[in-house]
Amino acid sequence: MSTPPFNGLSQATVEQRQRTEGWNELSASASRGLWALLLEVLREPMFLLLLGAGGIYLLMGDPAEALLLLGFVCIIIAITVLQERRTEQALAALRDLSSPRALVLRDGAPQRIPGREVVREDILLLVEGDRVPADGIILESHELAIDESLLTGESIAVSKFAASDNDAADTHRVSAGTLVVSGQGVVRVTAIGAHTALGQIGHSLASVEMADSPLQQEMGHLTRQITVIGLALCLLVTGLYVYSRGDWLAALLSGITLAMSLLPQEFPVILIVFLALGARRIARQQVLTRRLNVIETLGQTTVLCVDKTGTLTQNRMEIAALVAGEQRLQINTLDEARQDLPEPYHELMEYAVLASEIDPHDPMEQAFHRFAGQYLANTEHLHPDWSLVWEYELSPELLAMSHVWDGTPAAHRVVAAKGAPEAIADLCHLSAADSARVSQQAEQLADDGLRVLAVAKARYSGDSAPSLQHDFDFEWVGLIGLADPLRREVPPAIDECHQAGIRTVMITGDHPRTARAIARAAGLPHQHLLTGAELGALPAARLAEKLREVSIFARVTPQQKLAIVEAMKANGEVVAMTGDGVNDAPALKAAHIGIAMGKRGTDVAREAASLVLLSDDFTTIVAAIRQGRRIFANLRQAMIYTLAVHLPIVGLSILPLLFGLPLVLAPIHIAFLELVIDPACSIVFEAEAGPDRVMRQPPRRRSEHLLSGGNVLLSLLQGLITTLLVGIGYFGMLVQGLPEGEARALAFVLLIVANAILIVSCRSTRVGPLAGLAGLSRTGWTILLGTGAFLLLVTRWPWLAQLFRFQVPSWPHMLLALASGVLCLLAYEGVKWLAGLRAGRQPS
Repeated sequence: MSTPPFNGLSQATVEQRQRTEGWNELSASASRGLWALLLEVLREPMFLLLLGAGGIYLLMGDPAEALLLLGFVCIIIAITVLQERRTEQALAALRDLSSPRALVLRDGAPQRIPGREVVREDILLLVEGDRVPADGIILESHELAIDESLLTGESIAVSKFAASDNDAADTHRVSAGTLVVSGQGVVRVTAIGAHTALGQIGHSLASVEMADSPLQQEMGHLTRQITVIGLALCLLVTGLYVYSRGDWLAALLSGITLAMSLLPQEFPVILIVFLALGARRIARQQVLTRRLNVIETLGQTTVLCVDKTGTLTQNRMEIAALVAGEQRLQINTLDEARQDLPEPYHELMEYAVLASEIDPHDPMEQAFHRFAGQYLANTEHLHPDWSLVWEYELSPELLAMSHVWDGTPAAHRVVAAKGAPEAIADLCHLSAADSARVSQQAEQLADDGLRVLAVAKARYSGDSAPSLQHDFDFEWVGLIGLADPLRREVPPAIDECHQAGIRTVMITGDHPRTARAIARAAGLPHQHLLTGAELGALPAARLAEKLREVSIFARVTPQQKLAIVEAMKANGEVVAMTGDGVNDAPALKAAHIGIAMGKRGTDVAREAASLVLLSDDFTTIVAAIRQGRRIFANLRQAMIYTLAVHLPIVGLSILPLLFGLPLVLAPIHIAFLELVIDPACSIVFEAEAGPDRVMRQPPRRRSEHLLSGGNVLLSLLQGLITTLLVGIGYFGMLVQGLPEGEARALAFVLLIVANAILIVSCRSTRVGPLAGLAGLSRTGWTILLGTGAFLLLVTRWPWLAQLFRFQVPSWPHMLLALASGVLCLLAYEGVKWLAGLRAGRQPS
């Protein structure tokens, strides 16, 4: 491109503006320091309880347990710090995108500089393949077309023209972050950095706050409830001990033991284990988890908002239909039948290629070349040896372009033109009847969601280039319909979402007819459609109503995408949002679950999202939803067990005081229960396959708790069974005259075996003595056998038994305790059967 008659800014002016207006980059918001983050985390009640428990263990002389609890605190703090860093990385990705290399005129000479050094009123020289570094107005253009899909979602490159008198029309302006796909242009910069359209998106992204997931909120609520109950029971036990026995030190020790058993430290441990292992399982299916808590939330999704370009579609143009004369050819039928391209369409594709650039960047021209290379190879319709003589570019007055070629042996040259159907019809001087027929054909293609271009041909014998395209005697050749094709895996994935009770909504910046056609092909409800203009005119109350019935939103701006997500959240929906462009980033961050397309997605979208599809396969979203539901179902069973296992601990701390018996449990016994049984059982429950019909059920309601009243009742009954069994057994052994140490050891054996059997019962909702063992994983067997082996060590090895204040029991008593614990399975299954009847389920 020749240097235009502009001098650009002087170096002195550039330096002065950089000092006063700053650099062409998005300013990062001030990040909080490490100490501020620590204080914010430590204010949470859950972490205060964990730290308090660690302090109690230090006072009790058990530094290992204290360090373990403090280690959990460190892990969760690290996750919080990483989440804060994620926001900074999203803004950093925006800064990188907004600062490409730029070719500018400075002091009359072109210079290639870093994009961050561009200043307002700089003169930019744009060529094919350039990333636009700043917003500006076009001074000169030559077949300039810009891909603005990152900002608008529109998959078609937009033709740009020179402005007159600072015209503010979109066709006369360029935006930072967009890509030049064809042509050349000269631009005067009007906005840099945070003042650009890209900068405004960065501001929206920085201002969006990410709320806790529903499960996090419920876990916090459950933790606070148990904490209050635990503190009340601790005070009760301490007071009861002082009242009955008058020993303050022993009373304090008893209260601390109960506090250790009731502090809800298992909850964050179980949650972290489930989510971390779930993230690893999902990663095997090419889904990267960037925020662990969204795994569960994804399983509760009620609305899936998807972007069309690059998510439902392949983000590439392909020829979908050809019209020559009165004949129309659908390309998909041609591919399915494996037929050659019929002869009537050869000329149409020949002149479409001739009207395109030789090495095009424009997606539509690339589609022409690919199609011709596939169907016209080894024919006389491709002309690689011809030379381009003249070319005529698009203009606001005539949306058509023409190429004049030399290479035929005849005395004339070949002219090929393509453009908007009405423009090509004008060049061909069609009659009113022919124009009406062509217009009807173009409308039919457009109604199918296709981008329509017309092609014409002419011959020219002159030696000099005519001044206008109208000077050629054009003949009409035909119409070409192009589409951004739907991904093949999308319709079955959407159908599975529908069966799972998840509503899929398309939100795109594309044309309504294109959006409706894609929705129809994907299997989405397409009767109702709302455009961005209509959306902006709706009052808030009416918008909430429309969101419940509309599944297609077209011509939507980035701000409106964010507004749709926020409105759906306000309606009580759990919202997942997919996308790949810069324009999707704020909505991705605002949604409960943001899902970015990894291969075609921008860094900004990936950094703002919670999940990244590494393979860009839409079906992996369904797999992630399935995993989320499985994890939640297993987490519910783990929590039922966790509550049930605490009840006998509480009972065995209080009952001896009521009946004047020696205490059964000491802090070391609680440590054994929590460090061997509870964390280990998390792994057992996490590995479960989950319910068979997990994707044939509606999503869990937001009002539904992790543990329903029936779940809590089941848990309490199972815990009560264990409490009564161990308590009665302990009392009976003391009555029969067994030494206190041996009675305590046998009661402990009975408690551990009963809890191990409770794991087997709770891992499945099915009823039956063998249902819990069916399908038990290798990890489950390892945990059960390992617990049994360790139990034998602490009861049979005198040195360890002394540490636990046990006396080694006789083998007959030992076997009786083991058998009694195993027989608890029948009682547990009976309670499950009754709970199933109460809930209206058929026992299985």
